[in-house]
Amino acid sequence: MVTKQIKELEATKAKMAVLEKSIAKRIRKELASLHTSYGFESLKEFIGALKKSSGPARGGRRGKPAKAAVKAKRRKRAVITDATRSAVKKLVASGKTGSQIAKALGISLPSVQNIKKALGLVKSRA
Repeated sequence: MVTKQIKELEATKAKMAVLEKSIAKRIRKELASLHTSYGFESLKEFIGALKKSSGPARGGRRGKPAKAAVKAKRRKRAVITDATRSAVKKLVASGKTGSQIAKALGISLPSVQNIKKALGLVKSRA
């Protein structure tokens, strides 16, 4: 009984291998004629048009963008001074929200929250 299943498995694997080869052959054939389906005379023309449409390379080799172009810009770390703390205190007193204060002073919202906490401007949750 087990040997029968093993034989079926082997037969199925053989069928799969034949099918995979057939699919690979069809894919190669379709890719080889892809340029004609888009109206290009040669594969070289088609590749040139693809490169043109993807835009210029950004300083990298072989069409790859340079590492600097890939990295996201990081914000410069804000320096919290006594003037910043007093400005936060004034803006809180005037009724501004934390995000409005952060945007006005050019600092992050967590920095505003930390300053408010240090100044005792935050109600305790207890």
